[in-house]
Amino acid sequence: MNYQEAISFLYAQLPVFHRVGKKAYKPGLMNVKALCDRLDNPQHQFNSLHIAGTNGKGSSSHFMSSILQEHGYKVGLYTSPHLKRFTERIKINGQEIPENWVSHFVNIHQSHIQEIQPSFFEWTVAMAFSYFAEQQVDYAIIETGLGGRLDSTNIISPLACLITNIGYDHQDVLGESLLEIASEKAGIIKKGVPVTMSEYQEETHAVFEQQAQACQSALIFANKEIKAESIAMGEHLTFKVSQYHGWENIHVKSPYVGMYQIQNIIGVLAWSLQMTEAGIIPLNQKDWERGIERVAKNTGLKGRFEILDQKPWLIADTAHNEHGLRLLIQQIEGMSTGRLYIILGMVADKDIQRALQVLPKQANYFFCQSGNPRSLSAEELQEKAKNNELIGICVKEVNEAIGMARLLANENDVILVTGSTYMVAEIEQL
Repeated sequence: MNYQEAISFLYAQLPVFHRVGKKAYKPGLMNVKALCDRLDNPQHQFNSLHIAGTNGKGSSSHFMSSILQEHGYKVGLYTSPHLKRFTERIKINGQEIPENWVSHFVNIHQSHIQEIQPSFFEWTVAMAFSYFAEQQVDYAIIETGLGGRLDSTNIISPLACLITNIGYDHQDVLGESLLEIASEKAGIIKKGVPVTMSEYQEETHAVFEQQAQACQSALIFANKEIKAESIAMGEHLTFKVSQYHGWENIHVKSPYVGMYQIQNIIGVLAWSLQMTEAGIIPLNQKDWERGIERVAKNTGLKGRFEILDQKPWLIADTAHNEHGLRLLIQQIEGMSTGRLYIILGMVADKDIQRALQVLPKQANYFFCQSGNPRSLSAEELQEKAKNNELIGICVKEVNEAIGMARLLANENDVILVTGSTYMVAEIEQL
């Protein structure tokens, strides 16, 4: 099989979460352990860092990868889902896994699919671990898919863990309450392994404190210790931290200008200093600051408050749940006194009611539907939105909706594409 045939084979043979949702989720670690046993347990052949959370774990993973790259390390990065290409999920120093490596791996190991019957995600995790082991990375940053305790990535023995925040997402798998969701995320905490929480949240902090205590793991809450100062947004998001654990006058300059990135970067800063002081990975301030500034160049992260055009503004963001959309809309509404056009698409198994409640009633809406099988139809989304006093028209294809919004918008207006990773992925300009 060539690369395209190999990817088609995987999609055809394996249940894929981003296509069928919960039906693809296989709780427990038996399958991925069996796969990795057949592959000589590659997850134990490299140093790893583990990241979980509801929102921000993808951005935080890319920030940390860039920081380690600026320190001269060879860095593996595993994230999901991808936007345009499957190979985006597995990178080393920002370079995607070669297509011929993927096809070769599938060709020589496809018998394991029939024998073990893993999910698509389990297979992809095992592939990433094998690639990082073969390429002898210095460190690999591993982002959970969803949850943590039963996530397929949770067979690694990480040097340290980061958990970004807890919000309502994937309740059909993780539980209906924030405490249930937090308990699943806390499952990545392991005995003696230090953990940083990006955010202290009143509803859930006790869950992590109890788990860390049970595991005898050092725990810090970044936003309890670090405050951003002199925040500004132009071509870059900039702020400073006067002093933190021996570093002084820390200057942050991020190419990703979403204000929600402040909390992600603060989490990564606290995590970096936690690892440095523990002697896990010694990092220095100069390369840390450069890692934040060069993250786009070093890692190629897309779809996070990505400004695709100006006059009018055209912004794409993969926010897809209540917490992410609330932070996004707060910033968007402060950008312009003009009109706001929101091109919205969502997947059917999200908590759509919670998400719609945080969207502005005065915006002009285009309801879309991505090509993903889990997508809610544009007509059904329009009806649900109408019940929340959000009024607009159905334009199923996102690029057509962008074209229509551009015809209607003036120079000082804002066009926002959001609600689903899969819809953002279909933007031709991205």
